[in-house]
Amino acid sequence: MPEIKEIKGAVTAMAEELVKMRQHLHAHPELSFQEKKTAEYISGQLTLWGIEHQSNVAGHGITGLIKGRHPDKKVVALRADMDALPILEKNETPYKSLSHGVMHACGHDVHTTCLLGAIKILHERKSDFEGTVKFIFQP
Repeated sequence: MPEIKEIKGAVTAMAEELVKMRQHLHAHPELSFQEKKTAEYISGQLTLWGIEHQSNVAGHGITGLIKGRHPDKKVVALRADMDALPILEKNETPYKSLSHGVMHACGHDVHTTCLLGAIKILHERKSDFEGTVKFIFQP
């Protein structure tokens, strides 16, 4: 089992990548059950990292498994919402919503980014844990 310092180091090492992901997701919000481009972005990241997954689950949802050393042992699930809200963003940031009247005012861009980061780190260390981690990106 990796030490917490190792996990913190992995998060620090991908911090810039995580910030870029979150800013991309924030700039491209989609309403509930309309998250087609969001799902494509998530699927693209997972594919880039070599992580098997299923797309188009319950609409634009994405699911997958990360199997540790003994996948039949404990199973946990990690989940994140992907949808945004029908709210006009008034912030003036470089990654401001590009979809007029739609924004991530609820933090789902952060939830999705955190789940992506967790999946990558767990996938890279799957030989370090027993059991299976299920992941769900919920439309």
